[in-house]
Order: sequence, then structure tokens, then C-alpha cells
Amino acid sequence: MAANDRQAREERARLRTYRARQEVHQRKLRRRTRDNLVAGAALVVVLVLAVAAQLFYFNGGPGAPEAEPTPSASPTATPAPGENQGDVPSADLAEGRTWTGTLTVNGIPLGVELDGAAAPQAVASEISLAQSGFYDGTSCHRLTTSGIYVLQCGDPAGDGTGGPGYSYGPVENAPADDLYPAGTLAMARQSGNGSSMGSQFFIVYQDSTIPSDAAGGYTVVGRVTSGLDQLQASVISAGTADGAGDGAPAVPVTIDSFTVQ
Repeated sequence: MAANDRQAREERARLRTYRARQEVHQRKLRRRTRDNLVAGAALVVVLVLAVAAQLFYFNGGPGAPEAEPTPSASPTATPAPGENQGDVPSADLAEGRTWTGTLTVNGIPLGVELDGAAAPQAVASEISLAQSGFYDGTSCHRLTTSGIYVLQCGDPAGDGTGGPGYSYGPVENAPADDLYPAGTLAMARQSGNGSSMGSQFFIVYQDSTIPSDAAGGYTVVGRVTSGLDQLQASVISAGTADGAGDGAPAVPVTIDSFTVQ
């Protein structure tokens, strides 16, 4: 009888041990399943945010990712659509004529023409900024290489948030078909706000269709007449710093000077 009792106790102990191991195993399985669900949900959120960011970048067009506040000591609210802010140069400065000049970046002289008849307000602003030396030493902070092919420049902050201390509109001389040929010089702005233009502009280095938004298209201020091939070879061909379709150029780009006459 003693032997039988001992065997029974051992059997019960083994059963308890087995059940305990099974419970531990089941807990691990439940934890792993829960962790996988959490990780999956997090991945879905990341993917949704990434897709939304891409839509915002490309559907919003150049200048859309960041607002362009003034660099003054007392930041002001973003101007409402249709409302200029600050000391905007008079459109009369454009004189209703074509201006020629040179935009030099990384030692590459880009010949440019500014159309003061088609975009008097934007050209007046560009003339004022160029002649004051505002652009000298600023960077071209953004390059897009997928769907939209532009190099965006003219931000004194270097990250897409800076401007000249004023903002203006309306949109002028935007193409009706949303097609911006290679060589186009156009003004960047906030998405949906035609009065948010400042100092930031973009160079279209390959034919691009940039969708209009609630504010319309993008003000075409002029065109690059020479040097675009050198810019392509020295800067554009290297792509972005992180290999993405929208980001900082892999080759840092600085505006040496901008002269117009």
C-alpha cells in the first residue's frame, strides 16, 4: 500500500508539473499573440502616416510640408488665405518687363529670366530680395525625385520654415494644365493658401505635373535659360541624402549670389 501511495503522489506531482508547464506555455502564447497584434497595429499606423505624408508632400506641391512664418522676433500668425502680411514690395518694381540675371549655386551659374509682365507681384519681390543680397548664402533645402521634379531654395532657415518677413499673393501666371516644364522658376507656398508666398522658390529640373489645390496652381515667376544641365550633373543626379523621393539633397546646395537687371 505504501508503494502504491507513493506512486500515486508522484503521479499527482507529475500531473501538477505538467499542468503548470502547460499554463506557462499558454501564457507565453497569449502574450506573443497580444504583442503581435500590438506590433501589427503600430505598423498599420506608421504606414497610414507615411502614406498621408507622401500625399501631403506631393499633392500639396512645393512648399506644402511647412508653413513659412516670418523670422521676426515676435512670430505672427499665419496669414489667412487672400491676405498679405508685412512690408510686401510694390508690384510696380517689376516694371512690366522681362528681367535677366544669374542665379549662382555651388559655383554653377544659372541664367534666368523673370517675367515682370506675367507675374508682377512675385517678380517685384524676387527683384527686391535679389538686389538686397537676401539670397546670398542661403541653401536649397529640398529635392524631390519622384512624380514631381524640383529643387526648392530660398529659405534663410534652411529647413522649409523661413521667409523674408512678409508674405504675399495672389497666385499669378500658373499654368492652366498644371504642367511645369523643365527650367520653370516658380514660387513655393503653403497648401491651399495663395497669399503665403515669400522668398522660397523652386526650380523644375524635369517636366512635372503639379496638381492645383484650393488656392490654384503655383506662380511661375520665370525660367532658367542656361546651366540646368550642369545642375543636373552636379546636384540632382546624386539624389536625396536618405535616398527617399523627397528630402534634403545628398549634395548640399548653397546660393552664392542672385543678380538681376
